[in-house]
Amino acid sequence: MSNSKKLLIVDDDPSFNQMLCNYLLRNDFEVESAHSAQSALTLLEKHTFSLVLTDFRLPNMNGLELIERIKKDQPDTPVILITNYSDIRTAVQSIKLGAFEFVNKPINPDELLKTIEKALEPAAEKNKQSKLETSPNFQEKYIIGKNPLSLALWQQVNLVAPTKMSVLIMGESGTGKEYVAKKIHNSSKRSKQPFVAIDCGVLSKELAASEFFGHEKGAFTGALADRKGQFELANGGTLFLDEIGNLPHDVQKQLLRTLQEKVIRKIGGGKEIEVDVRIIAATNENLSENTQQEGFRNDLFHRINEFEIYVPSLNERIDDLKEYLDAFLQAASEELDKEVTQVSEAVLEIFQNYEWPGNLRELKNIVKRAVLLADTSTIDVQHLPVGFNQKQEFKSETTKVINSHQQFSLDLKEIQETQEKESIKQALIQHKYNKSKAAEALNIDRTTLYKKIKSYNIDS
Repeated sequence: MSNSKKLLIVDDDPSFNQMLCNYLLRNDFEVESAHSAQSALTLLEKHTFSLVLTDFRLPNMNGLELIERIKKDQPDTPVILITNYSDIRTAVQSIKLGAFEFVNKPINPDELLKTIEKALEPAAEKNKQSKLETSPNFQEKYIIGKNPLSLALWQQVNLVAPTKMSVLIMGESGTGKEYVAKKIHNSSKRSKQPFVAIDCGVLSKELAASEFFGHEKGAFTGALADRKGQFELANGGTLFLDEIGNLPHDVQKQLLRTLQEKVIRKIGGGKEIEVDVRIIAATNENLSENTQQEGFRNDLFHRINEFEIYVPSLNERIDDLKEYLDAFLQAASEELDKEVTQVSEAVLEIFQNYEWPGNLRELKNIVKRAVLLADTSTIDVQHLPVGFNQKQEFKSETTKVINSHQQFSLDLKEIQETQEKESIKQALIQHKYNKSKAAEALNIDRTTLYKKIKSYNIDS
């Protein structure tokens, strides 16, 4: 490895930062370090780096915010996030923001080195699947599954796909809502036209209008050329609005007008442009309840919800896990140029007993990093993240205790539920019953929070 590969390490723990720098220096990298996101951004302005490796927990600005800034200013610079395994939702969010990959603490040196080398391959970033898939000939292999919920899902997809109806896809983060949206598009009469996806969760109020409708040169500071918006790019095809519940209220109003009148006007432009776009939206929130709290416009909700589809979590269709596992194994092996074809019985048992808070996205990422580490055709327990293994061992031991002490387990469960209920109540009070902020503080998504509020009969 040539030392022309210059890395930036961002971590506020001086000892960990130094240890990581020393390890990478020994592996022939040129390395600079920063102890805060702000100092990292200053270095990025002054120097060119081949890759940035950043911790999630940083002072003043966290790793996700840093990734967002880097990808905005230097979209071709790969970023790897370091996080604890308990922060799986954070890790998954980093991928959505443009991170190349995430690695868990405690760091596995071999895994880290292989991930860095993969990220630095010349075509690594170019070969990553783009969030904006505009190819009119886009095709993908779809897994139906055998679980009754999975079968019902695909029956609904096949039913609504040929129509012109707007579709709202509901489900937890990582369940494959965009995967379902693409299936609807590819099974529709618009299949030869563009499919364009927008992640509404990362759109600011200032940028959303330009992203949706485009702008004319000189319309605002930084508008150096004319730019088409996503509505214009998707004309004749399908526009997928992911995490639509996160759209700012003012932008919701602009979006509603466009859907009603089927015309757009670029920022700084005076001409109206007709657009023919089918809308498929997705959310992990309860938008119906959100409209009652004035968080989401009721009129927009009914406009995008002509047909509603629920995508079950991986836990709800765990009997489909093996089919997804095999598909992810094949895809990862092809991408990483490996010949890993199976998992051991021990790994399969761990997977089948795991709760999968990150759903299919988490399974896909676990399989991909395991394929990267595997030196035979079989993924074994040692190829899984350390935190992941520990969690399984703890769960296994807990199961043994419950089986031999039934009455004690009931008491333990009651204690856990009492503590969980009290934590939710305190988070709601602390954040003045703002459920989005309370869910963030509890490190769960809003859908899960709503379910627990209802389950515990908490006055919200």
